[in-house]
Amino acid sequence: MRTIGLLGGMSWESTAEYYRLVNRLTRERLGGLHSARCVVYSLDFADVERLQAEGRWDEAGEVLAGAAAALESAGAELLLICTNTMHKVADRVAVAVGVPLLHLADTTADAVLAAGIRRVGLLGTAFTMEQDFYRGRLEARGIEVRVPDAEGRRTVHRVIYEELCAGIVREESRAAYREVMRDLADGGAEGIVLGCTEIELLVGPEDSPLPVFPTTRLHAEAAVAWALSDGP
Repeated sequence: MRTIGLLGGMSWESTAEYYRLVNRLTRERLGGLHSARCVVYSLDFADVERLQAEGRWDEAGEVLAGAAAALESAGAELLLICTNTMHKVADRVAVAVGVPLLHLADTTADAVLAAGIRRVGLLGTAFTMEQDFYRGRLEARGIEVRVPDAEGRRTVHRVIYEELCAGIVREESRAAYREVMRDLADGGAEGIVLGCTEIELLVGPEDSPLPVFPTTRLHAEAAVAWALSDGP
């Protein structure tokens, strides 16, 4: 078993889910008392969120790159950035280390294409929904990406930062997300990408009229498969 490095804390709520998933998936694969070999670097999200809000992405990239180097020094053989939004600085992180970075958008694209779907609705932070760093990577694989309207984007973003990142799960927010997903389905989407690691704390397949692609789970599954494989 090879060692997975989890670059997290953004927020720690979703990083805890990553930790739970990689260990549970490892136990399911190996049985008994097996758990994942992993190291975790948990940043202070308040610091990172301030850099996001102020558009200081170069500085944020430096922060994550330093954390990634620390994970490599601690023995990580594969890196996961445990947040969709901070894949905006994935290239900066990747060049800071000598081990592979498993890009979350790539694992998502693999799952979407394997399902035979070519048009998805994307939920995430405003950065993820509106900027090109994530959706562009899906589109480069031939996947058409649609996002909610302006009001829907504001709702999805607000719930992430004001509620889910603080561990708050509200039924009214679940209902609002269900409505956003119905609107995406009505607009021609064939599947829904849950493109923020915290969203899976709120909604799942039972809440969507379309197949959902839970990016946290997909990322964790790909990491465990890699850790237990014999390949490069």
